[in-house]
Amino acid sequence: MVQTSSYDGFANNWHLVHLGSRAVGGAGLVMTEATAVEKKGRISLNDLGIWKDAHIPKLLEISSFIKNQGSVPGIQLAHAGRKASYSSPLDKQGLRAYAPLEKSKGGWETLGPSPIPFEDGGNQPKLMTKNDIKKVINSFTKAASRADKAGFELVEIHAAHGYLLHQFYSPISNIRTDAYGNDFNGRIQLTLEVAKCVRKVWPSNKVLCFRISFTDWIDGGWVLEDSIELCKKLKKIGVDIIDVSSGGTSSKTVAIAKELIEDRDNVEIKSVIPLEPGYQVHAAELIKQKAKIKTASVGLITDPQHAQNIVSSKKSDFVFLGRELLRDPYWPIKAAQTLNQAKNLSIPGQYYLGWRDLLGVKYRGI
Repeated sequence: MVQTSSYDGFANNWHLVHLGSRAVGGAGLVMTEATAVEKKGRISLNDLGIWKDAHIPKLLEISSFIKNQGSVPGIQLAHAGRKASYSSPLDKQGLRAYAPLEKSKGGWETLGPSPIPFEDGGNQPKLMTKNDIKKVINSFTKAASRADKAGFELVEIHAAHGYLLHQFYSPISNIRTDAYGNDFNGRIQLTLEVAKCVRKVWPSNKVLCFRISFTDWIDGGWVLEDSIELCKKLKKIGVDIIDVSSGGTSSKTVAIAKELIEDRDNVEIKSVIPLEPGYQVHAAELIKQKAKIKTASVGLITDPQHAQNIVSSKKSDFVFLGRELLRDPYWPIKAAQTLNQAKNLSIPGQYYLGWRDLLGVKYRGI
């Protein structure tokens, strides 16, 4: 969940408290927001970054605290591509939240697979040359090495929501005719090269995860069958988990709550987003089954029993929470209560007085 609370990419005490609170609250994995692998890859001026070694010490402090609370520290590495250089929702210049940022307001040149703006009136990205592509791959690779030094145990490459890697594999945003476009194999080439280079530097005993958009929700765009084939290739490279999300490649996507037409042998997906609890779970289930890779489900999952059912029925191996943990950092503890699993909890001893009536709970440090 992007916090737009950094200066020059540096993490600070906001991030320590924000992420640390979720670890104290019982989350098994605590992952940073999208962390830019290079300065041009930020969504806004105030995005978190890991494009230089000076970013490591504070991130190491944060990951160490998360580990001390019994959680796994994870970091999400990202490059915004054509969705970079936007104003922050916390911007003090009075600009509209997430409006294209002009150079006079601190904006910068953006990059993309093709010179197509994300939205009408948006910044036109520079058509990336092969040298630009090599630099981005190198930026992801170096960022992964820094993440290892910063103590993170899981790296997630953000290849969803219309950011750079998604821009390359989606036919909506990639109309190149060279080796990084033209057809399915060309459009997925950058994602595969990033995966290979990151896997080489990321320790084999640490988890490599990719977040993808399983569909663009747009006729003529990326679809679930494409995602299954991409995930088969990612698994061969050594990717451990696919975080299955969707959409984000076009501002013209219409979010209309309609039912997803699902048939387990023949999946038809309408070009509208069926916003309802667990609306992306079935895609995660099919990717898990057909690509034979572990998956994580996301999207409007707020009820503990619903989350438990997803995992226990083996539709996904994990459930990742975002907005719900913004609303309640102690959701995991309350979920354990709801599911009669309090005996498996481990609460910080400092919070003994708040939870002492919870029978069977263990306290760290007491």
